[in-house]
Amino acid sequence: MIKGGICLKKNKLILFLTCILLITGTSQPRLADASGSSVTITASTLNVREGPGLSSKVVGKVKNGEKYSVKKVDGDWIQIKLDNGRNGWVANWHVSSDLKNSAERVAATSGTGSVTTDGLRMRKGPGTEFQVVAVLSNGQTVDILETNDNWTKIKTPDGEGWISKEYLTETAAPDQEKKRTNKSGKKSGTATVNLLNVRDQPSRQSSVVKKLEEGETFQIVSEKDGWMEISISGQTGWVSSEYVATNSRSKTKKAMEKSAAPDSNGVTATATADNLQVRAEGTFEAEVISSISKGEEYPILEEKNNWTKIEYESGSSGWVASWYLSKSARKSSKATKEEIKNSAVTILHDGTNIRSKPGVDHSVISRADQGTSFQVASMKNDWYEIELSNGSTGFIAGWLVSVNGPAPKIEKAGGEKHIKGKTIIIDPGHGGRDLGATGAAGTNENELTLTTAKLLYDKLKAAGANVILTRSNDTYKSLKARVKLAHSEGADAFISIHYDSIDDQTVRGMTSFYYHDYQKPLADSIHAAAAGRTTIKDRGVRHGDYLVLRENKQTAVLLELGYLSNPAEEILITSGTYQESIASGVFDGLTRYFKK
Repeated sequence: MIKGGICLKKNKLILFLTCILLITGTSQPRLADASGSSVTITASTLNVREGPGLSSKVVGKVKNGEKYSVKKVDGDWIQIKLDNGRNGWVANWHVSSDLKNSAERVAATSGTGSVTTDGLRMRKGPGTEFQVVAVLSNGQTVDILETNDNWTKIKTPDGEGWISKEYLTETAAPDQEKKRTNKSGKKSGTATVNLLNVRDQPSRQSSVVKKLEEGETFQIVSEKDGWMEISISGQTGWVSSEYVATNSRSKTKKAMEKSAAPDSNGVTATATADNLQVRAEGTFEAEVISSISKGEEYPILEEKNNWTKIEYESGSSGWVASWYLSKSARKSSKATKEEIKNSAVTILHDGTNIRSKPGVDHSVISRADQGTSFQVASMKNDWYEIELSNGSTGFIAGWLVSVNGPAPKIEKAGGEKHIKGKTIIIDPGHGGRDLGATGAAGTNENELTLTTAKLLYDKLKAAGANVILTRSNDTYKSLKARVKLAHSEGADAFISIHYDSIDDQTVRGMTSFYYHDYQKPLADSIHAAAAGRTTIKDRGVRHGDYLVLRENKQTAVLLELGYLSNPAEEILITSGTYQESIASGVFDGLTRYFKK
C-alpha cells in the first residue's frame, strides 16, 4: 500500500490467525554459526519471528537501540537471544552489526557446500527461467559465493551459477563440529513408544524438556550418534533414534508399489535427481512425506505453479518440484493424441498472435487477449494447434500460454538476453519510519516489499542488467527522491513494489498501475506474466494517480502484489513459494517488454 497521490487507507488489524501451521516441511537451511557477534535494532519496533522468514509466526517484539547477541545467520535472517532466554529471528535489514557490514546481504555465506542430490541443475541465474549451464552430482563439493531466500550462487570447475538452496548443505570446517543433516534434507518421524523423552542435548544425562505420545509426528532436523534433533510445535530437542520411525522406504518397496499404481492419464514423470522430496502440498513450506530416486517413474495426477502431483505409491500422492522431473507420454501415438486433445491453453497476455501455421514467419489470422482459453487440437514442435470459435484451427507459440491438462508445457529459454544492459530501478515501497500496511498476523509491508525486491534484484543482476535498489535496507526515502533517482540514472524501467490493505478483509488479489500512456505497455507485460505465475486473484491493470508514476518521466509501474489485510492472502503472499513465483513473474514480464 502506498503513500503519495491517491493513498489507500492504512489499517492495522489486530485479528491473529491461530490456525496457521508454519513451515513444517521446509528443507534444512544452510546456517552460519555467528556466536560472539551482536546486533543493534535500527527499526522503531521490530517483529521477532519463530523461524527465518516473513511467513514465520511473530513470537515477540524488540525496540530501536536494543542490543542482542547473535546465535546463527541464515541468508537475510539473524537468530538472536532475547532477554527471556528464548531465541528468535529478525531480518538483517533492520539491524546494524559488524557481521552484516562485513558481507552485506550474503551474511556469512562464504565457504564450501556439498550437493545433496544427483542431477542438480546449475543455472545462469537464480530461477528456473534461467538456462541450465551444468548438472551437479550428489556429494559434489562447491564454493559458496552468495545466497538469497531460495537460491545459492556457487563456483564449480565448470564455472559459476545458481542452484536451489534446498539441495545444498554447508561443509563443516575440520576443526568445527557441525550438525549433519540427512542428504535428502528434513524428513518427518513418528514416536514408536508412549511418553518418549525429548531432551535438550543428545545425552541421557541431559534435561527432559518434553514428552511425546506414541504416534505423535515431528520434523527431523539432524542426526548425531544415535540421536535425532527434532522440531515440534516450534520447540526443538533431542530424542533417541531407536524409538523413532521415519518416512523412508526402500527402493524395492517403492518399485513394487509403483508397478501396481494405476496409470491415471497416460502421462508419467521421471525423477532426474536422487532423493527428490515429495511434499504434502505444492510448496517448499509443506511437510516432506516421502522421497523418490533418480530414474523412477510415476503417474502424473495434476500440475500447478511449477509443481507436479504424482502417485508415489498405491493410494498415496504428493507434490514434487516440476523442474526435477522429465515428462513423457505413453508410447502409443494414438493415446498421445487423445491426451493432447484433452488439454486446453490459456493466453498469458493481450494481443497474442494466432498464426496460420506453426512458426513466427507465417501469417497472423487472429489475435487473443489474456485469459482467453482454447481447446488443443494437436502439437507441432513448440506450437499448439488450437480450435477457434469459427470451427477452424490456428497455431500459437507454446511459451505464450499456460496449459491445463496433460499436454507438454513449452518453455522458451534465453529470455534473459533482452534484459542485458538495461537500467532497471526496483523500488521497495516504504521503509524506515514508514512501515506501510500491517497484516493480520503482524507482517509489515516495508519488510515484505524488500524481500520481493531482493529476489528480483538477484534475477535481473544475473541476466546482466544494471539494477539499482531505491533502498537496500530499512531506511526512509521520500517519494520524490525515488523518482529523482529514476531520472538521474535514465532508467529503462522503474518498478515500485507494494502490498495492499483495506478495511474489508475479504478483498484479495494483485493490481498493476500506470499513470502516463507510455507506461501502460510495461504494466500490461509485467502484470500478465506475474499473474500467470501465481494463483492469486487477477484485479487487472489500472490507471493510478501515484506520485512515483505521475512525476516519473521514465517508464514506470506500481505493483500491488496482494492484500495483507486479508488473513488467508497474508499467509500466501508471505510464503517463500509465492515470493519466488512473483519475482520470477516480474522478471518474465520485463523480458517480454524489452523483447518487443
